[in-house]
Amino acid sequence: MLLDNDSCTRALESRDVRFDGVFFVGIVTTGIYCRPICPARATKRKNRRFFSNAAAAERGGFRPCLRCRPELAPGRARVDAVPRLADAAARRIAAGALNGQNVEALATELGVSGRQLRRALHHELGVSPIGLAQTHRLLLAKQLIAQTRLPMTQVAFASGFQSLRRFNALFREQYRLNPLTLRRARAQTSTAAARRANDPDVGDTVSLSLSYRPPLAWDALLTFLAARATPGVELVEDGWYARTISIDGHMGVVRVGNPDAKVTTRSGSGYPTCQLRVHLDMSLLPVLMPLTARLRHLFDLDAEPEVIASHFRRMGGDLLHGSPRGVRVPGAVDAFELAVRAVLGQQVTVKGATTLMGRFVASFGTALPAGETDTRLTYLSPAAGRVAAASIDDIRAIGIPRSRAESIRAVAGAIASGAVRISSDTDVRATARALSELPGIGPWTIEYITMRAAHWPDAFPSTDIVLQRNAGGLTSAKLLRVAESWRPWRAYAAMLLWMKGR
Repeated sequence: MLLDNDSCTRALESRDVRFDGVFFVGIVTTGIYCRPICPARATKRKNRRFFSNAAAAERGGFRPCLRCRPELAPGRARVDAVPRLADAAARRIAAGALNGQNVEALATELGVSGRQLRRALHHELGVSPIGLAQTHRLLLAKQLIAQTRLPMTQVAFASGFQSLRRFNALFREQYRLNPLTLRRARAQTSTAAARRANDPDVGDTVSLSLSYRPPLAWDALLTFLAARATPGVELVEDGWYARTISIDGHMGVVRVGNPDAKVTTRSGSGYPTCQLRVHLDMSLLPVLMPLTARLRHLFDLDAEPEVIASHFRRMGGDLLHGSPRGVRVPGAVDAFELAVRAVLGQQVTVKGATTLMGRFVASFGTALPAGETDTRLTYLSPAAGRVAAASIDDIRAIGIPRSRAESIRAVAGAIASGAVRISSDTDVRATARALSELPGIGPWTIEYITMRAAHWPDAFPSTDIVLQRNAGGLTSAKLLRVAESWRPWRAYAAMLLWMKGR
């Protein structure tokens, strides 16, 4: 969504939370840039400069506001993203792709030259790859300084910096502020915020927040995830989601809750909190950037729910009738895990697929060390390479037909070898084509995988029996014709239809 100055001005002057993270405003007289919901005193229009992202604002010589804290702003929905190459690069950089890797290596992964990658990012975002990575690191560091008591060395490395000296130098240069000075200034506020969060006792963990645009149908999201929670890997309880996770050899447990699920609260500075609360084991700190990117994906935190709802209202019909506001499309933390779940869910109930998934994890997952986690969270999700090396009979032993076991091993082999890459930064059409060439992977499975693991907002499993029934008993062909008016948000339409059957 491209906004002109007038639109940005109206959103800014009304402090419309729906535009939080969609654009930022730089104030010429102070050299500060803010979120559109910043409660600071109004400025003259001639002193404002609008930017589509934080990196562009910082490249323009502005530093982040200490009051509204741009590092907490939600990101952009994929359907509004920049063209594919810049989009893919920006997503990988946000997940830490340039932490310990150079631009040329990232460009090779994306199938282009370093020059092409630099040109694409500069054309679409107005920044270089290194500049974008630097902004992500500094904003994450700023968040950790304000929200945790981590030593500065741990803050630096968790934010993707390769040395404490480099971190301190860049922080002072960019923000004209000493990291320790910022911590002292935020200490009292952070302590009060932690008390308000009503967090459970989670032991030796790091706690931070993830912002979203309201409304967020948190209870509906948890209900969907709870029904599909893999025994031993995931747990939904008392308004919290928890799971085991392994990234680049770092393993542990992460827990996510929404303190504002029941009532919209406002922080002391006067703007909506709209933040999930995250607790993660210290062992996951070295992979904090990719972990938070996966969590944002899982809970669909970069969606713009009012934009989507407005589209459905314009199309007419009763799609939104009786549904909670702010429905999201649940993503996936682990693409292979989700793909296996999709295969196991073919022609069985949700409960049956969950039971099979529990057996699959018990057979091929890795046990977490005893005593290091909740006794109900005992396994890491199976790695594709391990399953690819298993025999068909071993996979069949969980209680599935031979054909389904062959499909699972084929998916595992394709993902392990790199022949299939399922991610929100890949070409969804190429992913769908590659999946269709595997045995036993049909339209429903492909659409479900691209909907959740590739996070494609227009995916639509029209052959799903529940969708057909809840749409009024339509056939797959008729449902597809009806769904044309729901583009490019058909995945959200699918979620709304599934919810009507509850």
